[in-house]
Amino acid sequence: MSDVNKAERTAWEWRLKECLPLFGHRNWIAVADTAYPSQANPGIETMATGADQIDVVRTASQAIGVCSHVRANICTDLEIGFVTECDAPGIAPCRRQLDDLFPASARKQLPHEKIIARLDRCARLFRILIVKTTMALPYTSVFFELDCGYWNADARLRNAIEAFEVRGE
Repeated sequence: MSDVNKAERTAWEWRLKECLPLFGHRNWIAVADTAYPSQANPGIETMATGADQIDVVRTASQAIGVCSHVRANICTDLEIGFVTECDAPGIAPCRRQLDDLFPASARKQLPHEKIIARLDRCARLFRILIVKTTMALPYTSVFFELDCGYWNADARLRNAIEAFEVRGE
């Protein structure tokens, strides 16, 4: 690895570690392929990593995993399942690596355009960090939608509040 690549890698890892204590539910971290667009919304920060996609995905997942205040809902592009090896050589091994990291049951799959639109909407109120990798295969981005790491009973809480309001208390 050249000194430039070491500096880039250090910069993105540093930025990720810097953002995580500040981020909470409704923030996003996206690990994107090299062709992912730089979105114009000021709530979206985009960095180039100069690093391998799977390594960056693994590093981001591990960094989120050690945080007690957040957990990640993982989302991938629906299209990746339809891209053929003849159209994008190397896509099958990439899919297998992503499946090994995040089985289909552990992630949502949405059309790419819906994910981009959702990021843009979320970035109106919340910060998004996009780290671009050297991956040159389509629809390989992995999106970590952060959620609260110590609370998951929100539905029961909302139901209790509604019942309280209905009773007029």
